[in-house]
Amino acid sequence: MWPSVGGDSTCVSPRLEGSVRTLTGLFTSSLAGLQLEAARCLHELSHSSVPAVAEACLPVTSYLLTYLSGHSLELTELCLYTLGNLVVESEAVRKQLLPQGIIPVLASCIQSPHEAVLEGVGYVLSQLLQAKEAPTEIIPLVLNSVLPQHMLPLVCSGLKAGMGAAVEFAWCLHYIICRHEDNSVLLALGAVPAFSTLLIDLASQIPQGAPEGLELLVCPVLRCLSNLLAQTGCQGQDGRLLIALFLILQCFLQQHPFLLQECLWLLNNLTADDPFFCSALLSLDLLPALLQLLTCSQMATVLVLTVLCNVAEKGAVQCQQLLQQPLLAQLLPLLTLPDPEAVGQCLELLHLLFLHCPEAAADFTRQGGHQALEQHQSTPELQERAQALLDMVRQPPGAPSACQATLAVFS
Repeated sequence: MWPSVGGDSTCVSPRLEGSVRTLTGLFTSSLAGLQLEAARCLHELSHSSVPAVAEACLPVTSYLLTYLSGHSLELTELCLYTLGNLVVESEAVRKQLLPQGIIPVLASCIQSPHEAVLEGVGYVLSQLLQAKEAPTEIIPLVLNSVLPQHMLPLVCSGLKAGMGAAVEFAWCLHYIICRHEDNSVLLALGAVPAFSTLLIDLASQIPQGAPEGLELLVCPVLRCLSNLLAQTGCQGQDGRLLIALFLILQCFLQQHPFLLQECLWLLNNLTADDPFFCSALLSLDLLPALLQLLTCSQMATVLVLTVLCNVAEKGAVQCQQLLQQPLLAQLLPLLTLPDPEAVGQCLELLHLLFLHCPEAAADFTRQGGHQALEQHQSTPELQERAQALLDMVRQPPGAPSACQATLAVFS
């Protein structure tokens, strides 16, 4: 049994230090069996959440790195997961591993043909990329290595290379994209079309039966693509991506509702300032499926309304197509929600519809919309926009003053 760490958990006790020193001696033994048993013990020890344990293991980190290039697959795997566990708990371990060359070593290991090794590399790298110092000290090193050019194909090969490795590297790419402002390296590698194609391919497998755990890969891929689009605005023009998103939702919404927000964030980023995807959403007859998501959750309501605003902003033709659905009838109950963000987004959509299709204002009034707007005249953050819309619906069709006044409020 390992000695407990008493008192100050940040102080390495002499007993613990001595135990790790003994283990290190066994770990560096020339006897393969003894070395493997010591590696298993170190791995078990690395699971401790006590920072002092990780810091007691500082002397062994250089050996863990060295044995990653050994011939024993089991030893390599144990070393990888031990390193991954240690870097989670200790900044001191991370700061020691960087000058020891952990990034070049991982760049070498990622070229292994063994799935177990690849998954282990992904685990270590994902732990490093979540560290607080990652944006300044770790991500630049990763981007300057060969890791990205190997990670992207491993993710996009999806189920062929092994689900576990693909999932780990997808999260690695997500941590890089969301914590690093300049993702030119990944863009130059074709990350946007690669992720788009992957989602289309994964969605195409759903009708035949989604492989177990597919949602674990879909989630970080959705985030990667969504964040890249939000940062750069560059995107392809493939309507199949929209169909893929709705197939993914249809398959996973009941059992994995967390994917709803991920899909809608991506749909928002695809349609924002992009006429192609706004038109594709309408021409592919996906609007009814989108409207069904309006009341799934509070976040879904806001995001669906935002996507609808993206479409309505494109002009009268798109607004007329939106109004071919019973859209106004579905918006009325939303104006009674207690969520100011959802109501505010609903008001924004109504403004766009009335602006481009003035006849919609009269239709809205006939359905009782006037009363729904009046209830927000006393809500501080909504009253100005609600009053502007009330002025708009009271004006005769085509009156320019109403449109101009409303534009000033909503701009």
